Amino acid sequence: MSRLAEFRKLEQQLAAQLAELETLKNDDGLKREIEFETKLRDLLAAHGYSLRDVINILDPQAASRKGASIVPEKGTRRARTVKVYKNPHNGEIVETKGGNHKTLKAWKAEHGSDKVESWLAQ
Repeated sequence: MSRLAEFRKLEQQLAAQLAELETLKNDDGLKREIEFETKLRDLLAAHGYSLRDVINILDPQAASRKGASIVPEKGTRRARTVKVYKNPHNGEIVETKGGNHKTLKAWKAEHGSDKVESWLAQ
């Protein structure tokens, strides 16, 4: 897509969003919600409370439910097991916990992955 076409597309999207914004500005329901929020925040500030305080008063378990979903429990990963491969052609042994071993990769390139996996001793 050319830069000009991209510019025109973004310009059209911006115009559509501005039109939607103007529609929302004239919405009576939105005006009432904004007025309510403003009055609520002023009332809370006058009494020294925050929205979080009100939520804790009305629903004390809300904080524990919310915290449980946000912070996953940390567990330890299972340790990888050591795999031992024995090359039947030359008797060479490779011990590895992963597949990123230089000799093992060379064997797989030479003999094929399936063949080398059959050499697994454990």
